[in-house]
Amino acid sequence: MPRPQGPAPFLTIHTAVVLLIAVVIGMVVGGLTFLSGGAVAAAVLAGLTAAGVSIPVLRTLIG
Repeated sequence: MPRPQGPAPFLTIHTAVVLLIAVVIGMVVGGLTFLSGGAVAAAVLAGLTAAGVSIPVLRTLIG
């Protein structure tokens, strides 16, 4: 039975999972930075850095 042809998905499942886990990691790191007494700006910067650094690692781990 042939599969119906539709538009290609915007994101693959692999990409969506990697980005979702990266966002969760960034939120955890940012939250922990804020709770440890850091300023809001430092917590945001730490969260963004953690999310960005985790993307290549997660891409290779989740294959």
